[in-house]
Amino acid sequence: MYKPYKLYLSVLHSTSKYRRLLTTGQENQNNYLDFSTNDYLGLSRNSEILNAAIIAAQQYGIGSTGSRLLSGNNELFESLEDIIAKDKNTESALIFNTGFQTNFSVLSSLLDSKILGTKPIVFFDKLNHASLYQAISLSNPELVRFCHNDMEHLSSLLIKYENDNRPKFIVTETVFGMDGTILPIDTIVALAKKYKTFLYLDEAHATGIYGPNGYGLSTNIDLTGIPFIIMGTFSKALGCSGGYVACDQILKDYLVNKAQGFIYSTANSPFVIGASYKAWEIIRGLNKEREQLLSLSAILRNKLINLGFDIGDSASHIIPIIYKEEKLAIKITEKLFQKKIIVSCIRPPTVPLNSSRIRIALNSNHKKSDIEQLLQILETL
Repeated sequence: MYKPYKLYLSVLHSTSKYRRLLTTGQENQNNYLDFSTNDYLGLSRNSEILNAAIIAAQQYGIGSTGSRLLSGNNELFESLEDIIAKDKNTESALIFNTGFQTNFSVLSSLLDSKILGTKPIVFFDKLNHASLYQAISLSNPELVRFCHNDMEHLSSLLIKYENDNRPKFIVTETVFGMDGTILPIDTIVALAKKYKTFLYLDEAHATGIYGPNGYGLSTNIDLTGIPFIIMGTFSKALGCSGGYVACDQILKDYLVNKAQGFIYSTANSPFVIGASYKAWEIIRGLNKEREQLLSLSAILRNKLINLGFDIGDSASHIIPIIYKEEKLAIKITEKLFQKKIIVSCIRPPTVPLNSSRIRIALNSNHKKSDIEQLLQILETL
């Protein structure tokens, strides 16, 4: 019975795609320069956030004891949803256990052909996250993929389907986690308005970093006049865990009654919700840290380009160095680790074929001396 699984693992080994869990003790990790973490604002060890988490756990318990529709709901969840909705300029918000669960549950619920009365059409950025692809796989709409961030291509596809009366959705990230590219949000919102499509924006990597007070690129633009959902996470720049959507009240009510990941999951720990609430409050005061992070990112991108590295179209704090060969990306990652620098090695199928890369994620605790050290070692390699 185990034979097919063993064979699958054997194939992964032979093609350099085998993954394994690595454990680094905290004492040892402190000796490394870390460019692998999504903790973009360094909040995962913030003392205010930790104290807020402890207070929440003392008041409500460590575990939530059940789903929110049963025993797991309390005013702490609703207070966090209220503040998210206020800061995202929406009527309401809904919290989920993880970002993956959020995208998977919410998007598949929205695309349900039984509810819509017909199979919807989804215009989908080719480089969208795996969680969004999983939602597409589950709901089986007519999938129309457009080239990454290519608004001309998207426009041509929208024109092609303009006379099709089926419900239409545009699904995209705003900051792409593997490429560091940034969505031309003004253009895509204008297209959604013009062609009367639903707009689904994944702000996982934008939350905390972009927009007024760090509440995402979507807060830079008026979304009035189009149906939309904005997804985000607490698990990256906020240093906690979990996901959310911000939307109209009718969509929240629908998801509470339809999204299986919400209905059938034990609610987030009050410890995590207390931490996320405090982190959400804190990020509005971190403009200096955001400016420092984005300034340092621009310096590193320019220096990598000048040294001849391929960083794609990165325009953010997430910077890939792209190699066509998986083995080379693995080797560079290992060499950097030997020099006490941690980066992420990203390979297909997470990224397209011939685009393996090391992923450099800057955070607000990095200094110019850190990127100089990284650059010096990369040059020698």
